[in-house]
Amino acid sequence: MDYRRFGRTELPMPVFSCGGMRYQYQWKDMPLGRIPKDSQDNLAATIRRALEMGITHIETARGYGTSELQLGQVLPTLPRDRLIVQTKVSPKADPKEFKLKLDQSLANLKLDYIDLLGLHGINTPEILEWAVRAGGCLDVVRRYQAAGRIRHVGFSTHGPTEVIVQAIATNQFDYVNLHWYYINQLNWPAIEAAQQHDMGVFIISPSDKGGMLYKPSQRLVDLCAPLSPLVFNDLFCLSHPQVHTLSIGASRPENFDEHLKTLPLLNQASAVLSPILQRLEQAAIERLGETWYKTWDAGLPKLKDTPGGINVWMILWLRNLAIAFDMEEFARARYGMLGNSGHWVPGNNAAQVNPNLLRACLSHSPHADHIPTLLTETHQLLSGEVRQPLSQH
Repeated sequence: MDYRRFGRTELPMPVFSCGGMRYQYQWKDMPLGRIPKDSQDNLAATIRRALEMGITHIETARGYGTSELQLGQVLPTLPRDRLIVQTKVSPKADPKEFKLKLDQSLANLKLDYIDLLGLHGINTPEILEWAVRAGGCLDVVRRYQAAGRIRHVGFSTHGPTEVIVQAIATNQFDYVNLHWYYINQLNWPAIEAAQQHDMGVFIISPSDKGGMLYKPSQRLVDLCAPLSPLVFNDLFCLSHPQVHTLSIGASRPENFDEHLKTLPLLNQASAVLSPILQRLEQAAIERLGETWYKTWDAGLPKLKDTPGGINVWMILWLRNLAIAFDMEEFARARYGMLGNSGHWVPGNNAAQVNPNLLRACLSHSPHADHIPTLLTETHQLLSGEVRQPLSQH
């Protein structure tokens, strides 16, 4: 295992972390006695396998159902000085409600202290304000830090880059969990801002939200050869020293194995990645057209400025992935979250596209005349309503 200094926490962070959202029994809380033995045994085996490989960072959240409770049966039996334990708790408008959730997390984990606490889901300016205002959730965290129950505090986010940068600029956080990987590099300015504040950088779900790379399309397999798409994406992320660790959302002990193939390549990342990156770009240009590939997102409106709250950027992005790399299954899964995921996946799908209403907000796009049609076609493909090829614009 390789380790990187996790910003100002000074923790030696393994380049892979053991994320805790897939090995738990249920996504809702339930008594320990109702958790089957085979589920608990699998979780314990997964944690022990992680430690065998030097993956010392075990990461979970209050929102991950039984994950914390099940970890609380395993972590206290392991050498505490070998573990970096993180959980995450969502900020609340009422800090007393936040404190109750935090107390539940600490009780579930059964540890004297946790190394890292993430304020979970700072996705909007309002949620950021709940965290950092005087008397807010961070004040609660500071009391636990003074008592030695929490070592370092950071935040996790699925929000837009500008909100992430605002949170970083408060200088109240030691690290950030965010999304950034080959297919979506929007948050690079936030990573640079985190580096300026000497913060740890943790990449969320690069193998799942980064393209469901554990079951890639054959086209993606061919384009990434001789690497698997999963190893390619790991190497792409870790080739940037500003990135410190990638989450592996393991559901079984063997889920780590493919990722480990990345480690021997870290010292030759540029040479290994270069031909694959060129192939991926050329393949995308061949199917999307060079002009669209290079300019599709130019001048797109922000979500708040779009009639009907249609998430134009995300819909066109998913369209590109489906066309360029045959990533239709991933695109369908993500598209299905629009309209029913709140601030975690904001905005609506393209079921109700009105070209006349969209015209004004698309005035800065070089593709304004085509985008309404592309949105409608993408909805037909990804919602399952009508199966037909997308325009190759």
